[in-house]
Amino acid sequence: MTLDQLRIFVAVAERQHLTQAADVLALTPSAVSASIRALEERYGTPLFDRVGRRIEVNAAGRVFLDEARATLARAAGAERVLVELAGLARGALALQASQTIASYWLPPLLVRFRATHPQIEVRLDVGNTQSVADAVRDGAADLGLVEGAVDDAALAVDSIGQDRMAIVVAPAHPWARKRKLTAGDLQAAHWIMREPGSGTRSVLEEMLVAQGVDLAALHIALTLPSNEAVRAAVMSGSDVAALSELVAAPYIAAGLLAKVCVTLPPRDFFLLRHRQRYRSRAARAFEELVHAGPAA
Repeated sequence: MTLDQLRIFVAVAERQHLTQAADVLALTPSAVSASIRALEERYGTPLFDRVGRRIEVNAAGRVFLDEARATLARAAGAERVLVELAGLARGALALQASQTIASYWLPPLLVRFRATHPQIEVRLDVGNTQSVADAVRDGAADLGLVEGAVDDAALAVDSIGQDRMAIVVAPAHPWARKRKLTAGDLQAAHWIMREPGSGTRSVLEEMLVAQGVDLAALHIALTLPSNEAVRAAVMSGSDVAALSELVAAPYIAAGLLAKVCVTLPPRDFFLLRHRQRYRSRAARAFEELVHAGPAA
């Protein structure tokens, strides 16, 4: 059964006249008659009574007419949805982002996207670099935004910005007044870390290795699941941590944290998308906005 067959049936049933229905549909009467006959023969159910030269919808046809109208209405509704999706008049966008991006870099972009495309429903879930990459690869997210390196053949990875990291301590910590730290200082410190899979942790570990620190012998006092938890723990004790300057800057300015004199390399922010999955118009529009950056 096709939508064209349903349209022909409804036109004939409403007019109870083959020629009039054919005129409305821009078909020949023979094509209309053949379509009705094929529908009846396919399901073994007469839908019309032929009375002389007239055609009248019968009881079965009247029951089927309600279903046919409803089906055509749903098909028309589906077509409207596709038209609206193509024009960004409606739709949905599933994003996942790692914590620093989600909390500090992304919100202005989301506000701008919402202002431009108010009918697009945006859902943002927060994880770490590894969990975001997994979500994009598995189709749970349309796009991912992370601050850690991702090596996955299924994903296209585009640089969209940069961030600087800082090692921070409480203001009373000895490192707050120390001009230079040695590899021995870094090795002996009690560290508060983000969880494995975090981009923040990965950048810190790379820096420590470059400084000659043995990660296997590193003293990790706490492993915490968020930037805010790490920041609060450092402010409360004598441990040290690495945080994005986006996270730490207000607390450094307020004198609640001290930035240690160690230079960490900048880290890139990355946009992740699946190489093979279809990208909606909403996803492509958001990509364009992200490449323009928060300050655009």
